[in-house]
Amino acid sequence: MQRIDESLSLDLQVVATGAHLLEEFGSTFADIQEAGFSVDWKVRELSEANDGLEVAHQVGQGISGFTAAFESLKPDLVVIIGDRYEMLSAAISAFFLEIPIAHLHGGEVTHGAFDDTIRHSITKFARIHCVATEESAQRIINAGENPASVHVVGGLGVDEIARTVLLTDREIEKELGIELSRPLFVVTYHPVTAGKHDAKEEIDGLIEALGAIAGATVIFTMPGADPEHQVIEQSISKVVAERGAPWHVFTSLGQQRYLSLLAVATAVVGNSSSGLLEAPTFHTPTINIGPRQSGRHKAMSVINADPTAESIGHALDTAMSSQFLESIRGVVNPYGTGGAVDRIMTILEGTNIGALGNKIYFDVTPNHVE
Repeated sequence: MQRIDESLSLDLQVVATGAHLLEEFGSTFADIQEAGFSVDWKVRELSEANDGLEVAHQVGQGISGFTAAFESLKPDLVVIIGDRYEMLSAAISAFFLEIPIAHLHGGEVTHGAFDDTIRHSITKFARIHCVATEESAQRIINAGENPASVHVVGGLGVDEIARTVLLTDREIEKELGIELSRPLFVVTYHPVTAGKHDAKEEIDGLIEALGAIAGATVIFTMPGADPEHQVIEQSISKVVAERGAPWHVFTSLGQQRYLSLLAVATAVVGNSSSGLLEAPTFHTPTINIGPRQSGRHKAMSVINADPTAESIGHALDTAMSSQFLESIRGVVNPYGTGGAVDRIMTILEGTNIGALGNKIYFDVTPNHVE
């Protein structure tokens, strides 16, 4: 966003929606403004959803909201990152308004969330694909996208680390009003939105496993606005209120504080993509719980665990072992070493948007009639 804003050939417009506008999730549109950006439109039609029925209604309302935004702002290109259902609304609206879409971080796989299907759906609406890995690029090409439209740029999270001035332990303590001790676990657990699961049983198993580590500092961040997020929030709030320090919970930490914690944590625990995309750059172990991120490329620093207290406990012991820490000392983040923003800007500034033409299905292996 900053680089687009500074560009001599591009103009930035910002549309905020979903959890960014909700007080329950920190009203983080204010963070966008504090970073120096104007929010040109707020799509308020999208809010939280507690089940699939509400998500379906939200997507429909979101299409209406984004259509109003795009019709007023009249962008030449819509840039969408990732796989949230809010972004599906934006993609559908832009497609029917004949506004080309540049999609970031497509081609990835997360079998344990309906985000997986949403991500692939956005790919089919998009004209420009900026992906994190060669594996993602090949997956998109195999799905019928023109190889010339697919660009491997690396992960944006790695770039964010490179440009962030990280806080020291003492600075983190001052900003958060807490004391840090070791072991230190940064925990984010989102609902599993695909397949059979029991959110209450899963989060309680995670809490039990963490509680077995004597003297640990546990810092929870709350889940996003997915179905069943309230079940997880209630269990976390209850246990933090009962145990008190050194267990803490924050609705939103912000990028600088969150990345600073990743850098000094004993382990990142839960099922957030940040444990796979960002934590390996710090050589910080990740306990990846359950199927939500299943299928995503993982570094050697990632330990998979079932959503049970026993499995998570075993993974925590492994993450703290000197043998495992020694084995990941030279771990390489599969999402790159930086430079994604530079590559994306080269693509955006160098694309003749008006000459993109109609989108067609690109056959990697054309059918032959004998």
